[in-house]
Amino acid sequence: MSINNKQWLGLPLNLLWGYIAIAVFMTGDGFELAFLSHYIKALGFTPAEASFAFTLYGLAAALSAWVSGVVAEIITPQKTMFIGFVLWCVFHVLFLVFGLGQANYGLILLFYGIRGLAYPLFLYSFIVVIIHNVRSENSSSALGWYWAVYSVGIGVAGSYIPSFTIPIMGEMGTLWLALAFCFAGGVIAMISLRHVKTPGHMHNLTPREKFAELSRAVTLLYTNRNIFLSSIVRIINTLSLFGFAVIMPMMFVDELGFTTSEWLQVWAAFFFTTIFSNVFWGVLAEKMGWMKVVRWFGCVGMALSSLAFYYMPQHFGHNFAMALIPAVALGIFVAAFVPMAAVFPALEPKHKGAAISVYNLSAGLSNFLAPAIAVVLLPYFSTIGVVIAYTTLYVIAFIICPFIRVEQPGFSNQQVCEGKTATIS
Repeated sequence: MSINNKQWLGLPLNLLWGYIAIAVFMTGDGFELAFLSHYIKALGFTPAEASFAFTLYGLAAALSAWVSGVVAEIITPQKTMFIGFVLWCVFHVLFLVFGLGQANYGLILLFYGIRGLAYPLFLYSFIVVIIHNVRSENSSSALGWYWAVYSVGIGVAGSYIPSFTIPIMGEMGTLWLALAFCFAGGVIAMISLRHVKTPGHMHNLTPREKFAELSRAVTLLYTNRNIFLSSIVRIINTLSLFGFAVIMPMMFVDELGFTTSEWLQVWAAFFFTTIFSNVFWGVLAEKMGWMKVVRWFGCVGMALSSLAFYYMPQHFGHNFAMALIPAVALGIFVAAFVPMAAVFPALEPKHKGAAISVYNLSAGLSNFLAPAIAVVLLPYFSTIGVVIAYTTLYVIAFIICPFIRVEQPGFSNQQVCEGKTATIS
């Protein structure tokens, strides 16, 4: 399969509209992220019940993320994205009408949980498109752009737009507006990617062979030590992102006196920063070394900025400007984990789809574990206990990184996390 080399600062121009589709779709998906837990609580449910809804959603997303990479290679990424797009729209409507609309906790869990299966099929299948249409040595920057447009959608537009629409049309009206964005993103993807090619060697596999390839996404975890360690680091990567979206609205709004709109704008500043930092770290990692960037900037930076995101607002109180500082720091350093998306297929070049599935599973487990940790710790240690738990896990990731060895294209020697052996070939 020929690879199109046309790019702009690492952005593959032949996939431009695919990137735009991700941004638009994730805008709709991101509307709820920073206010839904607070809204569920406002309907009469406890903070633990609100957090559990996110936990269940994260579990469903993790299961879907696990299969997305392999399924995308078996039936094509385009078909997988279409399935995810349709599922999301259908179950979002059911969630709004019968779950939130009736304040029925059982139906909230049912439809929100099933909807959690949808977005990973759409979102992560595009990674397969990128990996197979971009040269390996350029994959880090291309994936940096992927996470940049993801941030544009789920974080920036997905937070700023609700901050203006909630005062006008309320939470439910805003959630209905989300449907329009996701529908538009799905349509753009289906049109723009219909002629994009990916390897078809798995399309004619027997059902047994397809199942074997699917199961490889699990077996790689114990047959490839580097994949296993990388998976742990990727899980830890976005704990603060998904966890803070659940616990921090309660602290900022209920405890510190921020309005919902103010909190959403703080949260949007975090994601706005990641637009640029995703691209920056993706490009820098190709020069400095993937794992070196992950360890020294991702792990260390996230440990410190997670603590700052709690302590600075606690110290300064209802001070919007001071709340922005740790939000920006989080946005800078969470993106330093971007090279991990390039690490996984590099560790298993003959089974890139399965490796990407493990990466996606790890991302999904992060989505699940972040609120799960909150559910367990909040009743006993309040918000600070959750923050310290996340910080500790970033320290653990820092310790793990030197044990991950990956051959990085463009580097002649096997690279360890410190990057000391890496030389430009």
